[in-house]
Amino acid sequence: MGAPTVVDDDHVRWITFDRPEAANALHPDDLEPLADAVRGIGPGTRAIVFTGAGGRAFCAGMHLDAFAGLTPATARRLISRLADALRAVRHAPVPTVAMLNGACIGAALELALACDLRTARPGVRLGLPEVALGIPSVVDAALLPAYVGLSRAREMILTGDLYELDAFGPGFANRVAAPDRLRAETLALLRRVTAHTPEVLAAQKALFETWLEQGISACVATSVDVFADVFAAPATAAALAAHRR
Repeated sequence: MGAPTVVDDDHVRWITFDRPEAANALHPDDLEPLADAVRGIGPGTRAIVFTGAGGRAFCAGMHLDAFAGLTPATARRLISRLADALRAVRHAPVPTVAMLNGACIGAALELALACDLRTARPGVRLGLPEVALGIPSVVDAALLPAYVGLSRAREMILTGDLYELDAFGPGFANRVAAPDRLRAETLALLRRVTAHTPEVLAAQKALFETWLEQGISACVATSVDVFADVFAAPATAAALAAHRR
C-alpha cells in the first residue's frame, strides 16, 4: 500500500488513494504519479473518479512528514508539485469526480474542489486545517468561495476546523448516498454526463477553465471559437442528427 492505485473499468479510470493505515495521506512522491494518471488516460476513458481505500478516509491531504525541515526553496518545490497535480485534474478533458467515502482534508479537499463533480456519503468531514500547522491554505483552496461564499470560506480557512458535509451547502456534493450505495450513485451520475460526445465534453471542460481565469468579454470571445471548432468533429453532426429524428 502506498502510491495511488489506478484501475480502468468500463471506460472509467478509478484513482484510489491507497494508504489506509495513514488515512490515505499523500507523500510528495505520490504527486507526479497522480498527475501522470490523470494526463495519461487513453481515448477510451470517459471519466476519472478519485476515491480512498478503506472506509475511514477519502484522503487526509499531505502527510505531516512532508513539511518537516522545509526551507523556503524546498517548500516552493513541494507546493509547486501539488499545484501541478491539481492543475492536471482541472485540465482533464473528461469529467472528474471526487467520490468522498470518508474524511477529506487539506490538499484532498483542494482536489475535490478541482473536480467537476463530487459525490459523498452522509456525515463526511472536510476541512482545511493548514493554519493550525502555521502554513496557509493555498493553490486550489482558492476555489472554495465559489462553493460556500466568501465569508464562509474565510471562516473555514481561518479556523482550520473540520466541518460536516452539510456545512458546505447543497451545491457542494452533487449526490449524497449511503456508503453501500455511493459507487452506484456515482456511476449513475456519470452515465448521464458521459452520454454526450467526448468532443463536446472536452470543449466544455476547457471553457470551464476559461471561465475561471478570464473576464466575461474574453470568455465570450473564446466561447465563439470553441463553438465553431466543435463542428469539425463528425460526432457533433451525428449527435445533432440523432436529436432531430
